[in-house]
Amino acid sequence: MDVKIQTVHFESDEKLIEFVRKKLDKLNTFHDRITKVDVFLKLDNVVHTLKDKIVELRVHVPKRDFFVKASSKSFEESFDNAYLSLINQLKRQKEKQAA
Repeated sequence: MDVKIQTVHFESDEKLIEFVRKKLDKLNTFHDRITKVDVFLKLDNVVHTLKDKIVELRVHVPKRDFFVKASSKSFEESFDNAYLSLINQLKRQKEKQAA
């Protein structure tokens, strides 16, 4: 599984990158044919909004892509929300294939 993490409008620290990588390592338990994961960590510089940390996840599997986006006050919270949504999508797809 190839993982690419991109930061937009800021430089991330190692703790955030480690946090993301550690969580993504567990994705193979939900779908065994993941080939590539793109992670985008973005800062939305709109002054009047509290939810300015955006995380986008794009997961590539053969014949299908999954995409989720979440925003909140921290990257960790945004990532967790996006990650849980992604897991739900992967589980639903696997159930469809099994049926």
